[in-house]
Amino acid sequence: MTPGKTAVDESRQFVRYAFYKVAPEWRRLPTEERARSKSEFEKVVREIAQETLIRPYSLVGTRGDVDFLLWEAADTLDDLHQVAARLNLTHLGRHSEQPYSYLAMTRMSPYVGRSHYEARGQEPLKVRPTEAKYLFIYPFVKTREWYKLPHDWRRVMMGQHVAMGGKFPSVKINTAYSFGLDDQEFMVAFETDSPSDFLDLVMELRESQASAYTLRDTPTFSCIATDIQSALDAVAG
Repeated sequence: MTPGKTAVDESRQFVRYAFYKVAPEWRRLPTEERARSKSEFEKVVREIAQETLIRPYSLVGTRGDVDFLLWEAADTLDDLHQVAARLNLTHLGRHSEQPYSYLAMTRMSPYVGRSHYEARGQEPLKVRPTEAKYLFIYPFVKTREWYKLPHDWRRVMMGQHVAMGGKFPSVKINTAYSFGLDDQEFMVAFETDSPSDFLDLVMELRESQASAYTLRDTPTFSCIATDIQSALDAVAG
């Protein structure tokens, strides 16, 4: 074990949500050139998937400022660096921008114990996406007043928050922590097959006591699970 690291540190993962916007000129390339470009990018993504978790999602039709998402998780920051570097070297990578890119890390919640996750069949320190059709993501920041409250008060309010979420079992939440790593404090990603359940969940959570201490929870990304080929075809077939 590396000096200064604990067993808990060893089991955590880094999480990255990389949103891509393809340059308009790429869409105007000849069909054959686009096909080669997509094939190269797809090949690299599939190679990466052999060693690192990487899941593609399309945002065509749900947002105008991004085209697709790559949800990535790895044991080290160097691994995520290598993923980004390899994709940047592709033809499509050179014709794309990343309007949004969020970095976070898994860890145990300070408000619920491991039994909470085990009861839901979840592993808090490992990113294990389901096969749900939709993924809803947003960065999240609490007010400084929240951290001034006694921990017991916060735990009670979060207990209410979690109980409200439990009324929607079709929605699975993935929370990762960004303190000191990125501009936000948390990244939350909800997996579900029912967008209406997610909408109703968010509406109900607005009434929780803890929500009064929300500083920022935008932008919100509505993502559709797909394979990388279909995601690129949706950008320009």
